[in-house]
Amino acid sequence: MSEKFVLITGASKGLGKLLAQYLAHLGYNLCLISRNEVLLRKLTAKLSSETGRQVIPIVCDLSDQKAVEKLIPNVKSLVPSLETLINNAAIHGPIGTVWENNWKLWQEVIQVNLLAPVFLCRACIPLMQETGGSIINISGGGATSPRPNFSAYATAKAGLVRFSETLAAEVNHFGIRVNCISPGPMKTALLSEVVEQGENASGQKEFDLADEVLKNGGTDMNRVADLIFFLISEQGSKVTGKLISAVWDDWKMWSQHLDELNFSDVYTLRRITGRDRGFDWGDK
Repeated sequence: MSEKFVLITGASKGLGKLLAQYLAHLGYNLCLISRNEVLLRKLTAKLSSETGRQVIPIVCDLSDQKAVEKLIPNVKSLVPSLETLINNAAIHGPIGTVWENNWKLWQEVIQVNLLAPVFLCRACIPLMQETGGSIINISGGGATSPRPNFSAYATAKAGLVRFSETLAAEVNHFGIRVNCISPGPMKTALLSEVVEQGENASGQKEFDLADEVLKNGGTDMNRVADLIFFLISEQGSKVTGKLISAVWDDWKMWSQHLDELNFSDVYTLRRITGRDRGFDWGDK
């Protein structure tokens, strides 16, 4: 895998750090992006020493659109061949009712969680056109159902899923797959913010879930890493345009049911009609 590069955002800690470790030990070269230069350089040195793989660190604050625009020339000059893009970086932003949220911080969430991933996808598609590849966007957190008190985060993640479905259709003829992953609640700094803000801001349900996960553990991040490897490997090479739960979906079986998977709307966002629920009063 000496020529294969994987680009990971939000790579210096949490899920991004685990993915970097996981893929480097599998033999992939990495381009790691984070705004935390100290942690990023420390991880880069460690992985390079342990695995002998190429690990390229790039410091970038994805909340700064101008910095994101400058990021792409760096990637193009440093990465000879990009096979996989993993948009992992995310922030919760303001927690609480939308009319009480700080508007600037609300917009920042849209920039980091939606606009930056879209920009990176746009920029990386030309790098993958000739050889194909895989784009994986980390979603969840309100993309499929209302998430009160997390309006910015949920809005951005829902937009990211529909964008991914649309992009998958646009780039399929290049042999590029685009999927979203819902990782489930993980013991990360994002979840700590929910508890720190308190139940009045977060809501009792969100607070209790976060508190439980922080105390007793949540989704095993290795399960998420296994799913990502499935999607970028030959086994998952025909899966595209899907929103996949790392925890609840039996994705290891999907390669045996590709016709059913790819010629239906399963594992996608959709509008539920009265007809779908057996109501006879809402549809013509």
